[in-house]
Amino acid sequence: MRGLGLRNRLLLVVTLSIVVGLAAFVALFNGLLARNLSADANRLLHSRANAELTLVQFSDGHLRVGESADTATLETSAWVFSGQRAVEAPRAPEAVAAAARTLAGSRTGTREVPAADVRLFAEPIVRAGRRIGTVVSGVSLVPYEETRRSALIATLALGGAIALLVVVAAWWLLVSSLRPVARMTRQAAAWSERDLDRRFALGEPYDELTELAATLDGLLERLSASLRREQRFSAELSHELRTPLSRVLAEAELALKRERTVSEYREALALVRRNAEQLTRIVDALVAAARHETGTGRESADAYEVARDSVESCAALAEEHGVHLELERPTAPIRVSIDPELAKRILQPLLENACRYGERSLRVVVRRVGGDVVFEIVDDGPGVTPAEAEHIFEPGRRGDAGVRNGHAGTGLGLALARRLAQSAAGDVEVVPSVTGGHFRVRVPAV
Repeated sequence: MRGLGLRNRLLLVVTLSIVVGLAAFVALFNGLLARNLSADANRLLHSRANAELTLVQFSDGHLRVGESADTATLETSAWVFSGQRAVEAPRAPEAVAAAARTLAGSRTGTREVPAADVRLFAEPIVRAGRRIGTVVSGVSLVPYEETRRSALIATLALGGAIALLVVVAAWWLLVSSLRPVARMTRQAAAWSERDLDRRFALGEPYDELTELAATLDGLLERLSASLRREQRFSAELSHELRTPLSRVLAEAELALKRERTVSEYREALALVRRNAEQLTRIVDALVAAARHETGTGRESADAYEVARDSVESCAALAEEHGVHLELERPTAPIRVSIDPELAKRILQPLLENACRYGERSLRVVVRRVGGDVVFEIVDDGPGVTPAEAEHIFEPGRRGDAGVRNGHAGTGLGLALARRLAQSAAGDVEVVPSVTGGHFRVRVPAV
């Protein structure tokens, strides 16, 4: 059955079902018809016997048959016996006459004569409570057999025609219905990993299969968008990694070209160190995210300590821009159920942006809301407009404030923060505010 294919299997099931159903119908119909025809023959036998009984007369100890308008017809189908002596007998084959004589002294009953295809019925003649003879009526079964045979042939022919019609209709329906599936299979087999814009494109759904095609098109659209985001993210990440690497290489080459003073070497090493730290932060964030997504390294940490470490790492940047850092301690201990390094990598880009864009103050609030730990990062800078609240989380996109003020950056920090948060079943979002920037980080709590 597996080698037949779905269409052939369905067609085989439909064919077997219709054949079995029609065979059962034909058998039932012809069985009921044969039963009704047999009952009709018996009724005719009874009526002939009763009609003959009305003509029988008994006088002086003898039976005789009276006259009637249809005597000629009755004489061809009924016998009247007085004992074993035939008072009246129609012309009939010897086998039928012999069978009639055997019924002369029997009780009421019927007998088949297969050689002549005749059925006989015996009815006793009773006068004054004493049986004085027997009436035997007969009927030819040939018309009934012909009717039954004709009905059988007609029902078989009709059943065969219906079966053929249903099978052809089922075949056409299966072929036309599964044609989109075959087309989709050929299309999918011909696509490669670069065909991101290819779709099945069967039009508006009008049945289950075209609805499946539309659903798959939607799924392919989402996968394509996700893959493009990943490709764009990878490209931006490569650029982000390439920048500090290029600086390290360039600074090392300059330092090796000629002899320098101790202070110049210290400045070069400091620049190399800063770029190496930037590389380390990026790599650590990606490693922490990968460990969390694979289910390894699932740890927990104190939420306040995570925020404090992140704030301390931005102290130099805040001092450089003249921003005062403030961290509010929660009233009760709160723990996050993710790796502390991952939590820091989520907060780090947000805090660095707040230090760059804030004018005088930066406030960090840690609290628990339901099953989540929420970090609120609020600054008094230009803030984020509602139109760019989602765009700034796309790789390579920067806010209007950063473009206007000429702040350095590639637009990767917020995208990386949201990606890491979502990998840990959390999120990063912009909170509408008219007094400055306001970001909310949500991660699962213990």
